[in-house]
Amino acid sequence: MNSSKKIPEVTVFKFLKHSLSILKNPLPFHKANFNFHGDIFKLNIGFGNSVIFSRDASLLSYVLQKNQKNYTKSPIQTRDLAKYVGKGLLTSEGEKWQKQRKLIQPAFHKSQLLLLLENIQSIIEFELDKIVCNKPIDVFPIFNDLAFQTVVKSLFSSEVSDDEINKLQYVTEVTQQMLVKELRQPYLGWWFKASGDIKKHLGLINESRDILRGIVNKRKQNNIKQNDLLEMLLNAQYEDGSIMEEQQLLDEILILFAAGHETTSNALTFTSELLARNSIAQDKILEEVKRLKKESSDIMYWLKNASYTKQVIEESMRLFPPAYFIDRINKEDDEYEGFHFPKGSSILFSVYEIHRHPDFWENPEEFIPERFSNESVKFSKNYFPFGAGQRMCIGNNFAMYEMILAIMTIVERYQIIEKTTPIKIKPLITLKPLDAILEFKLRL
Repeated sequence: MNSSKKIPEVTVFKFLKHSLSILKNPLPFHKANFNFHGDIFKLNIGFGNSVIFSRDASLLSYVLQKNQKNYTKSPIQTRDLAKYVGKGLLTSEGEKWQKQRKLIQPAFHKSQLLLLLENIQSIIEFELDKIVCNKPIDVFPIFNDLAFQTVVKSLFSSEVSDDEINKLQYVTEVTQQMLVKELRQPYLGWWFKASGDIKKHLGLINESRDILRGIVNKRKQNNIKQNDLLEMLLNAQYEDGSIMEEQQLLDEILILFAAGHETTSNALTFTSELLARNSIAQDKILEEVKRLKKESSDIMYWLKNASYTKQVIEESMRLFPPAYFIDRINKEDDEYEGFHFPKGSSILFSVYEIHRHPDFWENPEEFIPERFSNESVKFSKNYFPFGAGQRMCIGNNFAMYEMILAIMTIVERYQIIEKTTPIKIKPLITLKPLDAILEFKLRL
């Protein structure tokens, strides 16, 4: 098959020349290539390997939705990430993924999440008590703890100890750091194996599995019903009436830890950073919170009607999408608008660039929450905070509920002192904040 359009290429030499800066932060390198070559280019990385980078939102929609059957996740998730978290919903493909998605989806339905809201609000209030006022503090650890505690206690209610939570959180974070090293320094793969680094981190994962196995067995032995996610997962049945085997259950829980807390803590940190630079937005949220709490004490009422708070979070995820890249590989040859993609092409979509593309967004670098007052914007083909299509994040409602309640609580309790310096980022598996130092003042 001939193509009328050739994908511009970036040489191996240029890749190696910038390898150290790419290791630290690849986004400026990719942005420079997009600006020079356009919305698609091929990066040659050596030994005959290459990756196609795209910031074409229409192509991403085509891959995730219209022709999604021809595309699969890359080995980064199905092999490399799966090595640490197992073959669960995030890392599986094909029939296994469809089977697991159908089984787990009801646990994240809005009606089920209603049962968790009071617990989530209590966790948020407890964790935000840790904010120290009138002095600069790094807020990411606070939000990281908040998000992890929310996931753990939504899963297990009160059946997990603080020591177990700390261990699970530590293992989740250090194994992701190890995976980043492996992905960005593939030429050191031999050393990671020879030095025992990979073996050590896989050992930590086994320790996490032992903790989780103990929690699950304790729940089964006690036979006490709980309105939490573990209860829903234990009771979920496949079409033939069977339930998840233990190994599969542990895989799904590990993936909920990995995917469910880091993206939320990132988004909460970036949102707070943006609010520190936009006092008017803080005032609007405070006004909204006061009005909603005067009208009702029902948490779901707040969530349904906190429209401006939600717009702020949506705009934050536009500017700083936690899942800032989406990767796919095509199973068969494909064509799109004159470009030919041979079977097995590795395609990496920059959600970060799509969300800031001047062709898609007016004043794309500016923080304008009101752009999401039009409900159609968030469902447009240019906005992908939770992905799109069949593989859209299963926990998107859970994450939004948690973030809305957290931002409402922060702004009601504290004034975030104005800050004008640029927001710093640290792109790893997810887009993380760097040096998120903020100062809070208690509202009287």
